[in-house]
Amino acid sequence: MSETTTAEKADFWFDPLCPFAWITSRWMGEVEQVRSVSVDWHVMSLAVLNEGRDLPADYQELMRKGWAPVRVITAAKELHGSEYVKKLYDAMGTRIHNKGNKDFDAVIAESLEEVGLPADLAAYGATDEYDAQLRASHQDGIDRVGDEVGTPVVAFNGTAFFGPVLTSIPRGEQAGRIFDGAVMMSEFPEFFELKRSRTKSPTFD
Repeated sequence: MSETTTAEKADFWFDPLCPFAWITSRWMGEVEQVRSVSVDWHVMSLAVLNEGRDLPADYQELMRKGWAPVRVITAAKELHGSEYVKKLYDAMGTRIHNKGNKDFDAVIAESLEEVGLPADLAAYGATDEYDAQLRASHQDGIDRVGDEVGTPVVAFNGTAFFGPVLTSIPRGEQAGRIFDGAVMMSEFPEFFELKRSRTKSPTFD
């Protein structure tokens, strides 16, 4: 464990569909191995974020299908406990991103089985029963960073940012050093943005 002083608390908002959130979440997993930090995991929704926007037809269809995974995670949290948020995210994200499975019904069914939850939870993907809780979690993340963002949203000791957006997963001490830098920037209240155009597609190795 590094002796570098780092944040003790992080909060992470994700949509299982987002490949960049997935990479950032895997980075946080690496950080947990080399820094003393605990992470709380929260859902947000690209479908909610894009409500009312003029989107291409194919992306509109993705947003329609994208309700199901995040709804099921929300239902699992409400009915079985918050520890299933991260467990289901890991299971779903591995299938969607690493394995390239875009059949969300199959992803949900397999993920519920993997984490030991009842198969009938899948039905919540097609209902709005827990949408109030989903929207509240989403809004909690958005309220911390503003409307002009997407996923992921990460907060370090209460100071939240969109990102970091990464195209590959930093490992080991490199992951820790990037985390140290993010925490240092979060400690300066006048820091708001650092950005450049992406030139690479995400990889999940």
